[in-house]
Amino acid sequence: MVGLSDAGSVPGQRKRKRQRQREQQDAAERAAARFAPDAGRWEVLFETQDESQWNAHIRRLRASDTQIDWTAVRADMFCGRLVQPTTYRLSLFVPNAAPDSGQGSPDS
Repeated sequence: MVGLSDAGSVPGQRKRKRQRQREQQDAAERAAARFAPDAGRWEVLFETQDESQWNAHIRRLRASDTQIDWTAVRADMFCGRLVQPTTYRLSLFVPNAAPDSGQGSPDS
């Protein structure tokens, strides 16, 4: 009797793998466009050099602030060396304001 590991690839496995790869690539392209430099800016929400303070702040935000879009949050850890300690920074992407349609502008 031949085991599954000896049977080769499962029918449709290659197709599913290619589909997953396409979906991941599409998601990466959408994220790159969403967070492009001309689409907005990263605003620092919190920065510290104390890891326990960092973890406590993240826990508090996740528990209390339901308005944060966590898909638009970036957590940076700037690794310290002998001279500088490690720094933890939490940033939120703020999109540029949509241009007005000209209504209510002071020039009109």
